[in-house]
Amino acid sequence: MRPRVLFMGTPDFAVPALQRLLDEAFPIVGVVSQPDRPRGRNLHLTVPPVGRLAEARGLPLLQPENIRSKAFADQIRVLSPDLIVTAAYGRILPADILAIPKLGSLNIHASLLPAYRGAAPIQWCLINGDTETGVTIMLMDEGMDTGDILARQRVDIPEEMYADQLSRLLAQLGADLLPQTIDDFVSGRLEPQPQDHTLATTARMLKRETGRIVWDESARTIYNLIRGTYPWPGAFTYCGKKRIKIHKARVCTDPDIISAAAGLEPGTVCDCQGDAISVACGEGVIDLLEIQTDSGKKMQCRDCSHNYRLGQMMEG
Repeated sequence: MRPRVLFMGTPDFAVPALQRLLDEAFPIVGVVSQPDRPRGRNLHLTVPPVGRLAEARGLPLLQPENIRSKAFADQIRVLSPDLIVTAAYGRILPADILAIPKLGSLNIHASLLPAYRGAAPIQWCLINGDTETGVTIMLMDEGMDTGDILARQRVDIPEEMYADQLSRLLAQLGADLLPQTIDDFVSGRLEPQPQDHTLATTARMLKRETGRIVWDESARTIYNLIRGTYPWPGAFTYCGKKRIKIHKARVCTDPDIISAAAGLEPGTVCDCQGDAISVACGEGVIDLLEIQTDSGKKMQCRDCSHNYRLGQMMEG
């Protein structure tokens, strides 16, 4: 008999895992998600993606403001789960919650632990230019992603992949890994492996300022920042007083443009023909492909490059 599962998750990343458990006929006794939050330009209260799936499937949905309250712990005890499964819930579970399920609590984490513990592993592996990553399913303890490892799955990162795409890939990878991992863990076929804490790195939460471009950096470094911060907080720069978000880019490989940029101050527009606005960097040139001003909509640079001129400066 499969364990009674309480699922805890909030964003799109967690939806495939819950869906997979439902497809595999795991008994889901309830779902916990973060409270509805204002979203969009009109700031309408919006049910998070996991909450929407729970409601669509008629599952009990809890959205506590305070997961450390006695009332919330009592609600979980009433549901009587054998196992808690979390995926991007967004909060560290306190000891009294972790102690409730008799089989323990599992978490799907979007990195190859102990690398990139924390809130933003997908974004930081791209910002750092990693060429591979993966997912880890681990036993939860009171630390931040410090528990024993049950399963890991590696995947290569394509050079042109952005954070939103990598998130979808890893979400599905974790979902596919989850049912067999649970079955093997519950049956005793899996021996939890302690993490080597000396190898741990941290993926700190992103801030809006994380996306600020420093043009003295190399084109490759800037490109990785753009990939890793899309869609939030987004890489940005300034042209005069105008703030520009950069959604899509590529490292320039055109020898004529690279030659024309030689000796230019980093941040200088060195070409605005064709499909890109090319900007000199501390090393190399980056082609901006899709941008957006604070007051405008996303635009392909081929459609707005006429608004820029050679020698114009972009400033971080």
